[in-house]
Amino acid sequence: AMGNWLVNHWFSAAVLAAWLGINIFLFTYYFLFFDQDDRYFYTRAILGSALAWARASAKCLNFNSMLILLPVCRNLLSFLRGTCSCCRRTLRKQLDHNLTFHKLVAYALALLTAVHTIAHLFNLERYNQSQQATDGSLPAVLSKMHLQDNKWLNPIHSNETTVEYMAFTTIPGLTGVIITLALILMVTSSTEFIRRNYFEVFWYTHHLFLVYFAGLVIHGIAGLVRGQTEQSMAEVHPHRCAQYLTQGDQNCTHNCCKDPEFGSIPAESWKWVLAPIILYVFERILRVWRAQQKVVVTKVVMHPARVLELQMQKKGFRMEVGQYIFVNCPAISPLEWHPFTLTSAPEEDFFSIHIRMAGDWTERLIDTFQSEMPRIEVDGPFGTASEDVFQYEVAMLVGAGIGVTPFASILKSIWYKFQQGDQTLKTKKIYFYWLCRDTGAFAWFNDLLASLEQKMAESGKADFLTYRLFLTGWDTSIANNVALHFDTATDTVTGLRQKTIFGRPMWNTEFAAVAAAHPRSVVGVFLCGPGALAKSLQKSCHQHSSLDPRKVKFYFNKENF
Repeated sequence: AMGNWLVNHWFSAAVLAAWLGINIFLFTYYFLFFDQDDRYFYTRAILGSALAWARASAKCLNFNSMLILLPVCRNLLSFLRGTCSCCRRTLRKQLDHNLTFHKLVAYALALLTAVHTIAHLFNLERYNQSQQATDGSLPAVLSKMHLQDNKWLNPIHSNETTVEYMAFTTIPGLTGVIITLALILMVTSSTEFIRRNYFEVFWYTHHLFLVYFAGLVIHGIAGLVRGQTEQSMAEVHPHRCAQYLTQGDQNCTHNCCKDPEFGSIPAESWKWVLAPIILYVFERILRVWRAQQKVVVTKVVMHPARVLELQMQKKGFRMEVGQYIFVNCPAISPLEWHPFTLTSAPEEDFFSIHIRMAGDWTERLIDTFQSEMPRIEVDGPFGTASEDVFQYEVAMLVGAGIGVTPFASILKSIWYKFQQGDQTLKTKKIYFYWLCRDTGAFAWFNDLLASLEQKMAESGKADFLTYRLFLTGWDTSIANNVALHFDTATDTVTGLRQKTIFGRPMWNTEFAAVAAAHPRSVVGVFLCGPGALAKSLQKSCHQHSSLDPRKVKFYFNKENF
């Protein structure tokens, strides 16, 4: 399985390895540099190894801050995906892991920020102790050098200064506090739970990235951490002269009479983040431009369980199965863009989305459409097409909960291709499994299945699609209802011809049945749902694939929606 993963995800693995490698290299290289370089001999006399910890983590923070914006330039990624349309599909698909990489970089930023902050708290404490020391030790002597012009090494110049005072009144201290708070808020508000249930909280908090980058660029300007200047090194090298500093000779006879002089480390964060910031500005301009293009809402359908279907048209809009769009409704909020999976097929002369109530914004949108026709802006489509489905003669599609949405597009498209005798369609048989806590929220999908079922029966192709619905959460009222209507031709929960099964699917039984029905086929297994389900499907694919190359093989594909 590991080998399989590497074959399919070699690009992701390469990016991951390169990213980790560069981080490790930067950290190690700069740690050793600041831990051993003679220019920081005196700085280390005061700070010890905390200097190296702070500087090495700073380099890695700059590197990751440079990367964090790139994965969210979605138009840029679409463009890249378009230009590498000649590349293998596996490579194009891996550009869809952009948000996974974005999260990974964010976690690295959080970890490095902790290291950097803790190291600097140690540094401030040591600067403070050295300033207050009167024992004539090297740190104490170095800390008193601020009495003469620009020679200072210790940024704390008075005994009254506290660590808290430094943290809130100096530029590095204050920007550091602000950046860290912005980062904490962004990371905590982007958990799955908040994104799913309080999208607005996530959306607005994430715009603190503006504060983060502004703070980052200013953060190092004051140059509080200093090292010995090149000129001073040539005149009074620490290896030669450090010993004399603590002696306090008045009438100097050796060639180390001059005090060492120190200079700041120049601010350099801006060099790292300038290019990505410019790219991101382009990205935002492009989004605004694309959003200005007129969208015509051709049909509004209100489905049961407050699900709104919008059918739209936009000049030059071309979609593929499995793609998604971002939608904005200026009447509700000019700033909020929400992602929705397309539920129409490319063969249709419109594109559609189904919006269920899942938060303030969706609730307001549904209410607005019931009374008027507000203006809608659309950005997209994005994402790689799920065209792999058409490449297998037998396809097993598994949708769980909201994960059923992309399959609306896929099932419709397969049906159109099948009817038109499309040569690119290899599919002869589809098994569709839908796992759902309650079918109420997805009544619109029932309608879709029912109409497909009817069309297939009318054209004598009723056996093209076999679907099974699994109701995983059900209460006694449903159970009683089922018991009453056990003999009816259609299902009591969905009104479809195929009965709903209560409980979870027994995957071993399902796979064994498919393997028995198609002993010589290659079967594509597609999941749009949670990770735990992916594991058990992958295991079943492995167990039920025959070792004999002429017999049944199951291939697992997980979509990222």
